[in-house]
Amino acid sequence: MKVIIVGGVAGGATAAARLRRLDESAEIIIFERSGFVSYANCGLPYYIGGEIKNKEELTLQTPESFWERFKINVKTYHEVVKIKPNEKIVIVTDIKTGKTFEESYDKLILSPGAKPIKPNFSAIDSDKVFTLRTVEDTLKIRSFADETTPETAVIIGGGFIGLEMAENLKNRGIDVTIIQKSNQLLGTVDCDIASFIHSKLRNEGINILFGINVTDIQNEGDKVKILADCLEPIIADMAIVAIGVTPESTLAKEANLTLGVKGAIVVNDTMQTSNKDIYAVGDAVEINHYVTNEKSVISLAGPANKQGRIAADNICGINSHYTGSQASSIIKIFDMTIASTGINESQAKNLNINYEKVVLSPLSHAGYYPGATVMTLKVIYEKEALKILGAQCVGYEGVDKRIDVIATAIFAGLTADKLKDLDLAYAPPYSSAKDPVNMAGFIIDNIEKGIVKQFHVDDIPSLINRNDITLLDTRTTYEYARGHIEGFVNIPLDNLREKISEIDNSKPVYVMCQSGLRSYLATRILAQNGFETYNFSGGYRLYKSIYEDTLVAKNTFPCGIEK
Repeated sequence: MKVIIVGGVAGGATAAARLRRLDESAEIIIFERSGFVSYANCGLPYYIGGEIKNKEELTLQTPESFWERFKINVKTYHEVVKIKPNEKIVIVTDIKTGKTFEESYDKLILSPGAKPIKPNFSAIDSDKVFTLRTVEDTLKIRSFADETTPETAVIIGGGFIGLEMAENLKNRGIDVTIIQKSNQLLGTVDCDIASFIHSKLRNEGINILFGINVTDIQNEGDKVKILADCLEPIIADMAIVAIGVTPESTLAKEANLTLGVKGAIVVNDTMQTSNKDIYAVGDAVEINHYVTNEKSVISLAGPANKQGRIAADNICGINSHYTGSQASSIIKIFDMTIASTGINESQAKNLNINYEKVVLSPLSHAGYYPGATVMTLKVIYEKEALKILGAQCVGYEGVDKRIDVIATAIFAGLTADKLKDLDLAYAPPYSSAKDPVNMAGFIIDNIEKGIVKQFHVDDIPSLINRNDITLLDTRTTYEYARGHIEGFVNIPLDNLREKISEIDNSKPVYVMCQSGLRSYLATRILAQNGFETYNFSGGYRLYKSIYEDTLVAKNTFPCGIEK
């Protein structure tokens, strides 16, 4: 059997190695148009910033190591330019020599990945304007930064690459501005969680401009000029265009393979395309979203690796199936970590799902053990069915653990209330006896059993100045004095029983505290004294982050877009 693989990196390289482990006699050839067949794509920004010192550390396998260990023939700087499915032939161009030749196959695996979206800006091909996708891109940016010592950089786009580049350029001492077309960074999370990201970046000295459509990038001497709607031109030493990627499906289209969402290659759950002898994996393929069962394109390394393995299995006669992706992801921004899995609240709304959410701000580990930090955890679930739809978490320690636990719960089909029953490892340096994931489950269980009712940040504007309700802040007098929401009266939790007669029991009481715990305790006291009560989800800490972010953002929406 002869298998040709188009493209390496995660999906293609994984498929090749799995093929060899399953079939020692197969002839396996990888054609890779770049100079690197298997590299740490997600580590590229950290080489630019200097956190990864040597470029060799980015390379996971070389053509030589593939041959030595697996007897797989890797041809870098070779681009497959055409597929002839009926003849089971690919046409390949040797980029260095320009020569073209044909290569036959029994099975073909397409792993072409995705390509950066490059708008038709005047200076898009300038040596001062960059995209980041390959090792060559990385070396180009690093070389520019080393040789010219830029002082200013503009990043267009606030997704994973944009944020990682912002951190790493800032770590080089460069003054960084992020321009974002929408009203928030990192679209995998909701606006409330994103507010913590915005605050962190601003505190690190990064300027963020929201609601701005960049119309052109032009050369301006030895600098670049960024033009945008409702914004004075910005002059910078360099620009990074990071507005997203699109599936690289040109070969598949020309071979008349079926394409789907965003032009991605349609595959079944064995990773087989519309041609029975051609498989496709990675960022170029359309898959099912595990939570929504909708057709999606999810450009992440984890899914690509799994898909490569599954394609290889089926080529070798092993019945393997890809169940879809939950889009679990994580990112480091300076010393802050943000992670998510499943869908967010915005997606749930767009899908018209009848959902509920809980937001809590627990400590990363036992409070009495030194070094505990606060995280914010948001869990979204479907009402009645209690299906976990997704989760988001932001903090400084233990964020990855909590998201991975919930991702596992989603995959296992646990209902949201069952999070309370998970038996998770505990020791004071690592967690609390009631882990944050358990706490989310407790809250959900209380809601579903009618023990507690909630209100959220979005509800506050409609509650202020109402005469038919009581707004109660149960934090300490000192906390209240440092900042509170207008209209909320202060009765500290520990004084509530003594002062309960001061509260009108004919009116519903909306209660808040710093994180949601003390206010929950207050609702239990009040409810058992005949009050109708609502607990504020997320606490004043969440409100303060969103409120302050909104105040700052008002000055960065020159086109009139509001948060």
